[in-house]
Amino acid sequence: QVQLVESGGGLVQAGGSLRLSCAASGGTFSVYAMGWLRQAPGKKREFVATIDWSGSRTYYTNSVKGRSTISKDNAKNTVYLQMNSLKPEDTAVYYCAAGGRTSSDPAVYDYWGQGTQVTVSS
Repeated sequence: QVQLVESGGGLVQAGGSLRLSCAASGGTFSVYAMGWLRQAPGKKREFVATIDWSGSRTYYTNSVKGRSTISKDNAKNTVYLQMNSLKPEDTAVYYCAAGGRTSSDPAVYDYWGQGTQVTVSS
């Protein structure tokens, strides 16, 4: 059983940056692919970014591509999401998740954190 705890969310002005962190415990972090997904009020949970178990392959949804970077530190059992040039439409609760493979499908992920709120003001 893997436990995931996100941190780093907050209120930021449009154009600003945030770095989200997700610390894992209780399992072998290095074998898992990790994902960041988000959910805005009244909307379905959507894929943001994913990284494979080794940290060598990454994938992004088009709306954040070029503005965000996902990274994985297996020595620290932590995955990060650096978000730059933030827009009001990035406002959502951001969740990290662990699964057996990289995917944009939330159903693929087996373990989820509790989420961290990101609010971008215009």
